[in-house]
Amino acid sequence: MKICGQNIRKIRRSKDLTQEYMAFEMGISQKAYSDIENAKVKINFEILNKISDILDIKPSDICGISHKCDTHDFEDKYNDLLEYMKQHDISVPKEFL
Repeated sequence: MKICGQNIRKIRRSKDLTQEYMAFEMGISQKAYSDIENAKVKINFEILNKISDILDIKPSDICGISHKCDTHDFEDKYNDLLEYMKQHDISVPKEFL
């Protein structure tokens, strides 16, 4: 997910934030954070959510998954997930709406 790392770097820099600041806010080392931006580690939902919270953006602003799968498949899975959450009274985070 090299594109995600590049997007994170671009957004971080546009907000005049350092890698050290991001790492501190995430509770990781600067090296570990650098590895995220350089696509040396896989970005999971937890990491994506932490970064998007710090940058005050939606996770989809960083890393859309449409480049990895058919857009229709993603939309179907997304809608299925929303439906499941509604049926089981699970609150949906506002950034996912």
